[in-house]
Amino acid sequence: MSAAAPHLTSNPRLMDTDVAIVGGGIVGASAALALRRRGVDVVLLERDLCGSRSSGVNYGGVRRQGRPLSQLPLAQRAHEIWGRLPELLGTDGEYQRTGHFKIARSEDDLAALERYEAMSRDYGLGIELLSGQGLRERCPWLGGKAVGGSLCREDGQANPRLVSPAFALAARRAGAHIFERTPLTEVEHDGRQFVLRSGSALTVRAPVLINCAGAWSGPLATQFGEAVPLQSGHPAMAVTEPLPFFMHWSLGVEGGSIYCRQVARGNLVLGGGSGVGLDADRARSERSAIAALAVQAIELLPVLKHAHFIRTWSGTEGYLPDRQPVLGKSHTTPGLLHGFGFAGAGFQIGPAAGEVLADLARDGRSSTPTDAFSIGRFFPASAPAAAAAH
Repeated sequence: MSAAAPHLTSNPRLMDTDVAIVGGGIVGASAALALRRRGVDVVLLERDLCGSRSSGVNYGGVRRQGRPLSQLPLAQRAHEIWGRLPELLGTDGEYQRTGHFKIARSEDDLAALERYEAMSRDYGLGIELLSGQGLRERCPWLGGKAVGGSLCREDGQANPRLVSPAFALAARRAGAHIFERTPLTEVEHDGRQFVLRSGSALTVRAPVLINCAGAWSGPLATQFGEAVPLQSGHPAMAVTEPLPFFMHWSLGVEGGSIYCRQVARGNLVLGGGSGVGLDADRARSERSAIAALAVQAIELLPVLKHAHFIRTWSGTEGYLPDRQPVLGKSHTTPGLLHGFGFAGAGFQIGPAAGEVLADLARDGRSSTPTDAFSIGRFFPASAPAAAAAH
């Protein structure tokens, strides 16, 4: 692959490149950045603004703790990338390794956290278990329903509204051609390369296509014979007025429900429950979900009893039945790569997922294991033949 920037042909609306990417969220934009840092030509099409969808409206937790063990090699690779944000992006995106604390509300929860600490020990997360008097001394702000928890000190939080667009900006500075407000309206494979069109405004030709369209990735996969059961989800999110600072850690709860963090200016960002999709492009938090979120928040953090929510929001995320992403090669079409379905947990691993896609696009392989994320798991009967074709 050449090191020169993608070039226009004699037709100014026709562009040839080495790799075309659909989707400018944190995964697609980090793939574009990684490819340009290796001298690979890249064109990225984003239907809206880069980082404006789930990558930019999520909670902002940057955690490894609690992930399936199959995701931990990817999470560890991402952890190293997050530590180099100023070097890579020119901004820290308000990223801080404040610690992530997962709360247990019962002895069964605490036992589950103990099992996870033991199973994940080889990955070097450094999880510390807290309960009893030690918990109360460290967390005087916790309500009585908490009986213990596990702390991963080097996990943390960041501002997704800064970080996600910053990957696209860095990729553009590195020479990637990024087209925002440029929806993909047609794509085909002519036997040699992919041909992508955005209406009559732009045609892109590339031998490699990366599908990072988030919750909208399904139709593209389906067109190439890989119809996966991708569903949309809409998180319910809220933020409070600024409060006196009391909590450094980002919080989660064993078994799900609420998650919460306090930013430097004092606001608490909270999430939990489901919003509602208004149409293909818009979603909002429902009143009932916010009411339930408030009750849970006060139970865990009594200091919030008289706090005011100043904004609520939602977004659209892609979920697969096993809550694992699709990350890797197509099983039907050489040159097609997928990176989608991160189930609301793609912010931390997104930069590593992008680098893995860059590995596969340039070298055909990656040092980070991704077998658990193969799209072939949805088509077990055809997987062996497809693998042989590759």
